[in-house]
Amino acid sequence: MAKGPITAKDLLPMEAEIEHQHLAEEIERHDRLYHAEDAPEISDAEYDALRARLVEIEAAFPQLASRAGTAVGSAPSGKFAKIRHRVPMLSLGNVFSTEEAGEFVARVRRFLDYPVDKPLAFTAEPKIDGLSLSLRYEKRRLVSAATRGDGAEGEDVTANIRAVLASTGIPETLPAAAPDIAEIRGEIYLSHADFQAINARQAEIGGKIFANPRNAAAGSLRQIDPKVTASRPLRFFAYAWGEMSSAPANTQSGMVEAFARWGFPVNPLMRLCADAEALVAHYRLIERERPVIGYDIDGVVYKVDDLELQRRLGFVARAPRWAVAHKFPAEKAVTRLNAIEIQVGRTGALTPVAKLEPVNVGGVIVSNATLHNADEIARLDARVGDYVVIQRAGDVIPQVVEVVRERRPPEATAFEFPHICPCALKTPVIREATSAGVEGAVRRCSGEFACPFQRVEHLRHFVSRRAFDIEGLGEKQIAFFYECPVEALRIREPADIFTLEARNAASFQKIENFEGFGKQSVVNLFAAIAARREISLERFIFALGIRHVGETTAKLLARHSGTWLDFEAAARRVALEDPEAIAELQAIDQIGPSVIEALAEFFGRVDAVSMVDRLAAELVILPAEKPRGESPVTGKTVVFTGSLEMMTRDEAKARAESLGAKVAGSVSKKTDYVVAGPGAGSKLDKATELGVRVMTEAEWLALIGESAV
Repeated sequence: MAKGPITAKDLLPMEAEIEHQHLAEEIERHDRLYHAEDAPEISDAEYDALRARLVEIEAAFPQLASRAGTAVGSAPSGKFAKIRHRVPMLSLGNVFSTEEAGEFVARVRRFLDYPVDKPLAFTAEPKIDGLSLSLRYEKRRLVSAATRGDGAEGEDVTANIRAVLASTGIPETLPAAAPDIAEIRGEIYLSHADFQAINARQAEIGGKIFANPRNAAAGSLRQIDPKVTASRPLRFFAYAWGEMSSAPANTQSGMVEAFARWGFPVNPLMRLCADAEALVAHYRLIERERPVIGYDIDGVVYKVDDLELQRRLGFVARAPRWAVAHKFPAEKAVTRLNAIEIQVGRTGALTPVAKLEPVNVGGVIVSNATLHNADEIARLDARVGDYVVIQRAGDVIPQVVEVVRERRPPEATAFEFPHICPCALKTPVIREATSAGVEGAVRRCSGEFACPFQRVEHLRHFVSRRAFDIEGLGEKQIAFFYECPVEALRIREPADIFTLEARNAASFQKIENFEGFGKQSVVNLFAAIAARREISLERFIFALGIRHVGETTAKLLARHSGTWLDFEAAARRVALEDPEAIAELQAIDQIGPSVIEALAEFFGRVDAVSMVDRLAAELVILPAEKPRGESPVTGKTVVFTGSLEMMTRDEAKARAESLGAKVAGSVSKKTDYVVAGPGAGSKLDKATELGVRVMTEAEWLALIGESAV
């Protein structure tokens, strides 16, 4: 009869040492293959067996205990990889008063056409001031962990999360009741006590002192070495999800209850509320308890509880319509205004910045604050030498809200806003008029791309997180390359970024020879640049920095055009005042005159078009991303007119866009469908004239495979 494997306690010391060394080397190799190189050679079960045998031997022979027996994850990788989120991690809209909270509830009811007497439940929970995290489980095993990043992709922090499973309470495996694919999302944070202990240790060793628990949590999670992360007592609350192969509940509260059953920490202060009054009452309760909760929160999050209603409500821009954060009042402090400096943005707008005597505001040292524009300075009557009240709006952006007049020094004089740009060109500053012909608040340098300030800001915008997101090209690096002593290595326009590696190879003086750069950092920079030679159309349009074209507008333009060539051709026609091209853009829902004028101005300039042509020649610009799955209306243009009876107009537009349709505001020969309700007028007449297919609301719902709600 065959014998089983010899138990660890029956091994001789020499045999144990030899087997232990072999196991430790194997485990370390498989950790590296799995976590750092993403190329595992054995199954999870085989890996678990190796680790179990190692632990058994170390228990029998304590003198052999090693890092391999307790290590989690892999050795430091040197840099974080990126993980693309299967479902985007979006942000929340904010409200700052009980009135705005009530309006949020009313807005949801209007969108859904829910009268005030129809039950509508919401959840309310503390908004944790930490770092968002997405945990992906496949076959109920943790396979990856990623930060929010830009919402589309985040940093791969899997090794670091594996190092803190015990302190966070994050389970490595889920119970059998969990689905095959489950992405659990929540917040990594530090308690106040742990934060103070970390700073005390940092002070002892002469390390970095963190300004607040959130910064400490983020810094701890983003350590290159997982061992450093393991030394920090990070914690976690689960409250949301991404991709889920099957949902365990049909409500927000039910999903969170399922997370708790699966072993995740969930916030005990989450409550179900029936109306706006109940939401605000719970907000007040949490606000009162804030000083003793033991961790940082900056508001209360309200969410529609019913998941089907969440689906109907959908999203606007980068935030859901069915959720909002009710933020706590901004914290304030008083400090001295030492100077007012003028900064020139990428669109030429001159923004005054208050240079302050550094002051602690809500746990953050503030030395700069925005004064918005010349009109705001005049309204405040802010003068150099004044004592001013500072607040962090939404606990984030510092701003000057008031001047302490009784403390004004006698020598303080009124600030005179410059009429000449502070750039080297000394070009005139113009004050633009609004569409109504009234003088606007913004003053702008007239130098356009010739203004060095604007060119630098355009480059900073171009490489920013939501544009090209090129790691290693931050503000300091852009400033360096713009004024690089070696002319052959300068970056003066976006295309220069993608020719930098070739120019560096041909240059006698190399980038790595300059202070602040090393051989490896330059290799990493070129790799990051190469990784962005392929870019989505919406990111590319946004990255161009066209005035009035933000992320949402860029996405609308990308989806409407489909490809870069089509978008560019349409924009150039608009610049030539082609009435058909202008009408086509005007028909896009949410595209107004200011966007069309900005496109005409940008693509009407020879220097701008030449710059874009040089850039496009270096890239592969991907066609606009289509919604997940095809639908009968994907790529079709639809116009809604008249009164809709089975859904609200906003809901109809949102649902059509979620299915890949283009919603237009006017009828043209490119319109595919006109959905006409009672009272349809000129749009119906136009559709009939052009031979566009007209359908009822019921026919539209049947086409998209839905019944009346």
